[in-house]
Amino acid sequence: MTLNPLDDRVVIEPVEAEETTAGGIVLPDAAKEKSQRGKVLAVGPGRLLDSGERSPVGVEVGDEVLFGKYGGTEIEVDGKDVKILREADILAKVL
Repeated sequence: MTLNPLDDRVVIEPVEAEETTAGGIVLPDAAKEKSQRGKVLAVGPGRLLDSGERSPVGVEVGDEVLFGKYGGTEIEVDGKDVKILREADILAKVL
Protein backbone atom coordinates (compact mmCIF):
# COMPACT_ATOMS: atom_id res chain seq x y z
CA MET A 1 0.00 0.00 0.00
CA THR A 2 1.23 3.50 -0.80
CA LEU A 3 0.31 6.47 1.38
CA ASN A 4 -0.08 9.94 -0.09
CA PRO A 5 -0.50 12.39 2.82
CA LEU A 6 -2.75 15.42 2.46
CA ASP A 7 -2.00 19.10 3.20
CA ASP A 8 0.99 19.54 5.55
CA ARG A 9 1.02 15.96 6.83
CA VAL A 10 4.14 13.79 6.80
CA VAL A 11 4.49 9.98 6.99
CA ILE A 12 7.39 8.90 9.22
CA GLU A 13 8.87 5.50 9.98
CA PRO A 14 10.18 5.59 13.56
CA VAL A 15 13.76 4.40 14.07
CA GLU A 16 14.08 1.69 16.70
CA ALA A 17 15.25 2.89 20.11
CA GLU A 18 18.66 1.84 21.43
CA GLU A 19 18.69 -1.58 23.13
CA THR A 20 21.70 -0.79 25.31
CA THR A 21 22.63 2.24 27.40
CA ALA A 22 25.87 4.19 27.01
CA GLY A 23 27.27 2.12 29.88
CA GLY A 24 26.52 -1.16 28.07
CA ILE A 25 23.43 -2.21 30.03
CA VAL A 26 20.93 -4.12 27.90
CA LEU A 27 17.39 -2.74 28.27
CA PRO A 28 14.37 -5.06 28.38
CA ASP A 29 11.40 -4.23 26.13
CA ALA A 30 9.39 -2.88 29.08
CA ALA A 31 12.08 -0.29 29.91
CA LYS A 32 12.49 1.09 26.39
CA GLU A 33 11.05 4.51 25.66
CA LYS A 34 9.09 5.32 22.52
CA SER A 35 11.37 6.42 19.71
CA GLN A 36 11.22 10.13 18.92
CA ARG A 37 13.38 9.86 15.82
CA GLY A 38 12.33 8.70 12.38
CA LYS A 39 12.79 8.75 8.63
CA VAL A 40 10.39 10.67 6.36
CA LEU A 41 8.66 8.30 3.90
CA ALA A 42 6.14 10.68 2.27
CA VAL A 43 5.29 14.39 2.36
CA GLY A 44 2.02 16.12 1.50
CA PRO A 45 1.78 19.07 -0.92
CA GLY A 46 1.65 21.69 1.87
CA ARG A 47 -0.95 23.67 3.76
CA LEU A 48 -3.44 25.63 1.64
CA LEU A 49 -3.11 29.37 2.29
CA ASP A 50 -5.92 31.95 2.12
CA SER A 51 -4.50 33.16 -1.22
CA GLY A 52 -5.06 29.68 -2.73
CA GLU A 53 -1.35 28.85 -2.90
CA ARG A 54 0.33 26.04 -1.00
CA SER A 55 2.89 26.65 1.74
CA PRO A 56 5.93 24.41 1.11
CA VAL A 57 6.67 21.69 3.66
CA GLY A 58 10.07 22.05 5.38
CA VAL A 59 11.09 18.38 5.14
CA GLU A 60 11.69 16.02 2.22
CA VAL A 61 11.47 12.28 1.70
CA GLY A 62 14.56 10.63 3.22
CA ASP A 63 15.15 13.29 5.92
CA GLU A 64 15.70 12.10 9.47
CA VAL A 65 13.63 14.06 11.98
CA LEU A 66 12.79 14.36 15.67
CA PHE A 67 9.14 14.49 16.67
CA GLY A 68 7.04 14.70 19.84
CA LYS A 69 6.67 11.50 21.83
CA TYR A 70 2.86 11.43 21.71
CA GLY A 71 2.17 13.42 18.52
CA GLY A 72 0.58 12.09 15.38
CA THR A 73 -1.34 8.94 14.56
CA GLU A 74 0.26 5.50 14.57
CA ILE A 75 -0.84 3.02 11.90
CA GLU A 76 0.50 -0.21 10.41
CA VAL A 77 1.24 -0.36 6.68
CA ASP A 78 2.55 -3.55 5.06
CA GLY A 79 3.69 -4.86 8.46
CA LYS A 80 5.59 -1.66 9.37
CA ASP A 81 4.54 0.80 12.06
CA VAL A 82 4.44 4.36 10.74
CA LYS A 83 3.27 7.71 12.10
CA ILE A 84 1.33 10.41 10.30
CA LEU A 85 2.14 13.85 11.70
CA ARG A 86 1.43 17.44 10.83
CA GLU A 87 4.51 19.46 9.90
CA ALA A 88 4.06 21.47 13.14
CA ASP A 89 4.57 18.25 15.20
CA ILE A 90 8.09 17.82 13.78
CA LEU A 91 10.60 19.35 16.19
CA ALA A 92 13.84 19.26 14.17
CA LYS A 93 15.77 17.74 11.26
CA VAL A 94 18.78 15.59 12.12
CA LEU A 95 21.77 16.69 10.05
